[in-house]
Amino acid sequence: MKGVTDHLLSVARALADGRLAHARREAELVLDLHLEVLSHLHLRDDDGLRVRRELHLLGRDLLHEVPSRGSVAVGAELFDRLASFGERFSARLFAAALERSGVPAVPVTSSEFVLTCDTFRDAQPHLEQTRQRGRDVLLPLLEAGIVPVVTGFIGATPDGRITTLGRNSSDFSGAIIAHVVDADELVIWTDVDGIYTTNPSESAEALLLHELSYDEAHALAAGGARVLHAKVLPLAAETGMVIWVRNTFNPQARGTRIAAPRSLRDSRTASHESVPAISVSTREDGAA
Repeated sequence: MKGVTDHLLSVARALADGRLAHARREAELVLDLHLEVLSHLHLRDDDGLRVRRELHLLGRDLLHEVPSRGSVAVGAELFDRLASFGERFSARLFAAALERSGVPAVPVTSSEFVLTCDTFRDAQPHLEQTRQRGRDVLLPLLEAGIVPVVTGFIGATPDGRITTLGRNSSDFSGAIIAHVVDADELVIWTDVDGIYTTNPSESAEALLLHELSYDEAHALAAGGARVLHAKVLPLAAETGMVIWVRNTFNPQARGTRIAAPRSLRDSRTASHESVPAISVSTREDGAA
């Protein structure tokens, strides 16, 4: 669903410029894109009708943000509200795709439990309250064998206003959810085989790093390497969580493993009883 967030932000910019017709076309395009993907999932009749109804309801809420006439007060709060729709659409599609594959799954909107400040477009999560609320939402699903497909990048203020954690925060969203459920591992699926010594698209001498400590990964990030969201490593180090960075488009590749030094010395494969959290990250900040 690459590009959806940009379409949604263009809706906000069009509203700010008073181009209501353009804003509406962009909003309708977002809905149509997700409906088209739904048609390719080939769901059973009842399931297909249910998900289509859910998408149309979300689309109605999105179009409600775009009046047919008049003016709109466009601020950071509206930008966040509009940007949140991409994750909410795609979580429903991804859960439906899992169900189609025989994996029980439900979409969960992270604003139900990710509590943040009211700095719109760059909100900071209140981790302890988020953890308490998130466990009430997610643990019963996991215990019932149901995969929660959680939206990334979205939170809410204590009074329920939608916030976002900023662009490119899918990794951070995944780390927050992993922290909530006490995950042993966080697997971040992105578009490269792992973490390299330098940008592999710019240098033929880039080397793939298979094992890194938290400090080593932090040093690479501080040196300008595109590694992870800055707040992922401190959160993982606090809990001793292992992080894997792997390639969505090359799932056979092992990827890069980031862990405490002691764990790196004993890098046995995690047992089947471990609880993984999976984050899907895109350069456009799509689903997480």
